[in-house]
Amino acid sequence: MNRSIVSGLAGLAGITGLAAGLGWAGPPVPARVDGNAVLRAPAGASEIVLTTTSRLAGAIHSLTWNGREFIDSHDHGRQLQSAASFDCAQTTPFWAERYNPTEAGSRADGTGGTSSSRLLKLTTTGAGAAGGPELRTRSQLAFWLAPGEESFGRPALNRTVLSDHLLAKRVRLGHQDMSQVIEYDVTFTLPAGERHTLAQFEALTGYMPPDFSKFWTFREDTGRLEPLDDGPGEQSHPVVFSTDDAAHAMGVLSAAPPPPGTTGPRYGRFRFEAEKVVKWNCVFRAHDGDNVRFGAYPFRLFVVVGTLEDVRQSLAILTQRRNAAPERPLPGADQ
Repeated sequence: MNRSIVSGLAGLAGITGLAAGLGWAGPPVPARVDGNAVLRAPAGASEIVLTTTSRLAGAIHSLTWNGREFIDSHDHGRQLQSAASFDCAQTTPFWAERYNPTEAGSRADGTGGTSSSRLLKLTTTGAGAAGGPELRTRSQLAFWLAPGEESFGRPALNRTVLSDHLLAKRVRLGHQDMSQVIEYDVTFTLPAGERHTLAQFEALTGYMPPDFSKFWTFREDTGRLEPLDDGPGEQSHPVVFSTDDAAHAMGVLSAAPPPPGTTGPRYGRFRFEAEKVVKWNCVFRAHDGDNVRFGAYPFRLFVVVGTLEDVRQSLAILTQRRNAAPERPLPGADQ
């Protein structure tokens, strides 16, 4: 470290100590919340093990089943996590990364051991009468780009590293009698005082190792899987990624109607050859020519893991049950 910086920090520490002694100290710095947690539960022929880390501010770093890792957790973007993007009422074409609060942290965090996002709360509970083990977190999201950074020549619109956008999530292993289904609830809270005409909610994305090389679309009308090209692109039908031998697969399904004023779901798929990673997501959007409303935007999803046939069967059952007893839009209460 630069000597002048060390000297300056020492002087600042002395001033801070004097201010505290005279009663001038500012608000206390919140204690760091431990983001390391592990959930595990039997699931079919194996068990699901889900891991979060402080490095990623409580975002999901790892998901394993039957000897296979499903998440390619490299930097602070490649996780099982949530993010949002906004246009800041710009008239220029929308570019998602320009104003992009992200659960796990920022691009500048790289492969480092800390996150620019701030974990505010993390709790876990064991299996009980309500179902399998459960994780709940609440976090303040960092922008993906720092002020002054660019994404493909497009400059960041944010002026701070840490946003005022909040994210609450609830993750439970198992759903009713279906052990290979993960319940995944997320609520984005948009702060008052920001003006946007477009909000794009990546309610959930999964970055997976490249050996999940087969892309599939699940047809909710027939209960069948059909091969899907690389895209990239979005569609209205859920997506499933699997290994070549169909022994390991992951799929995602929206479980509840989107909040009022929001469209979706749209399911995306991407293959990044150079980075050796594949990605799926489930996206919702809100448009308002005057101002997208602030407040809570809740979403409920199911993530399914197992063999390709396990995933297909689970998605078919989930779809049948959802259609037989459709849920109302979630109330948006903080979790």
